[in-house]
Amino acid sequence: MEEAKVVPENDGKAVQYIHTSVAIAGGGPAGVMLGLLLARSGIDVTVIEKHGDFLRDFRGDTIHPSTLELMEQLGFIEEFLSLPHTRAPRLNAVIGGERITIADFSRLPVRHRFIAFMPQWDFLNFIVGKAGQYENFRLLMNAPVTGLIERAGRVGGLIVNTPDGVIEIAADLVVGADGRTSIVREAAGLEIQRFGIPTEVLWMRLSKQPGDSTETMGHVGSRQGFVMINRGDYWQCGYVVRKGFFADIKLQGLEAFRDRVAEICPFPRERLDELNSWDDVHLLTVRIDRLKRWWKPGLICIGDAAHAMSPVGGVGVNLAVQDAVAAANVLVPVFLSGRPVGDDDLAAIEKRRSFPTKATQFLQRMMRIGRKKGQAEEAEKPKGPPTVMLALMRFPLLAHLTGRLVGLGFRREKIET
Repeated sequence: MEEAKVVPENDGKAVQYIHTSVAIAGGGPAGVMLGLLLARSGIDVTVIEKHGDFLRDFRGDTIHPSTLELMEQLGFIEEFLSLPHTRAPRLNAVIGGERITIADFSRLPVRHRFIAFMPQWDFLNFIVGKAGQYENFRLLMNAPVTGLIERAGRVGGLIVNTPDGVIEIAADLVVGADGRTSIVREAAGLEIQRFGIPTEVLWMRLSKQPGDSTETMGHVGSRQGFVMINRGDYWQCGYVVRKGFFADIKLQGLEAFRDRVAEICPFPRERLDELNSWDDVHLLTVRIDRLKRWWKPGLICIGDAAHAMSPVGGVGVNLAVQDAVAAANVLVPVFLSGRPVGDDDLAAIEKRRSFPTKATQFLQRMMRIGRKKGQAEEAEKPKGPPTVMLALMRFPLLAHLTGRLVGLGFRREKIET
């Protein structure tokens, strides 16, 4: 790994110059997994994360069976599963008072037939710890990306702000893995295709009491949904509503919000009194989008930077990790051969991951609460659960199919490096 060079500028501030083979913007699941896979193959890689740590609530915390299989392949599974987590061998929901299984993982052709609910910061710290064992892996924290370095129509690096000053990182390849509000894809001018009106998920914590169920559960009502994730000593709850609801209900006050949540929440009404202020309610605006093209010369986007997913099925982390594996499978042989990364290589990564992205987003759009086939997404949603939910109520064995799609995805990647 080349050491940083410090050159004083005219205004007295020092600019550091770093060279790395691959610069990855974003220390989320896609970024750190790709960083690990490249580093273990002997490729110099620098991961740049804008925050000072990974400790943020209400991020995607679902580790799917396909990701657990990758941990097995890497030889990490026993150590990984020793981290605090809860397990869901199936996902259930209550619709119109009827309890149904919406995804059953018991027949998957893998060893670990469950979703592990684990705080994302534990997952990221674990992967970073493994990657940090390689001298050719560098992680920069507190380092927001502010721009791209481009020469002759090709991206050649990143400009990064740090507490110690500006760093210009020259790289043979830049990877945008900086999430659904990606600075990299915006700076690169990559075109985004959006689908439908965004919805809102209002995340909150509620205490776990004696007599509560222990399983992760969803509740589907009229134009609203409620998700309960078992966190061991508390419930992580998500209230799914139309876009704009949060702004409207805030005008009515916190008590009105508690009353609305009580309409679908299975807990006693007094449990919601634990929400003492709006600081206890965290807004996530959910949208489904993807890039029309994931790359330009010298740069490729993966994970949420390439395709923002709905929380339905909790598949965002899984797809991000699968993107990273597919990217490593293409990039490692290129770097080891000594030739530059070409447009064909970047197009091959997109081609590999395009179908599972489009298929998953199509399924998520079908799962929108109350949406009927052929109905404009801008129209007011009618009452009633999605068609997919109705089919699961009528044909329970379909839960094994949805279990495969949720647990393994439409295309499962294996590490080939």
